[in-house]
Amino acid sequence: MEIQTRSVLTCPVCGFAREEEMPVDACQWFYECTNCRTVLKPKPGDCCVFCSYGTLPCPPIQLGGKEACC
Repeated sequence: MEIQTRSVLTCPVCGFAREEEMPVDACQWFYECTNCRTVLKPKPGDCCVFCSYGTLPCPPIQLGGKEACC
């Protein structure tokens, strides 16, 4: 299975969306919106900001499902 490493993050505060590169070997816990400067954190139960606010889950989840969560 080929993993996707680009995901569009959408800020839940201002609605701004931006495509970002996801780390392939780790989860990203924080992300600062480039529009409103809100620092995003994962929602409860999610391992990273990409799983919470992205169009695609992070690479570890893509490869192994929820059990592969960082």
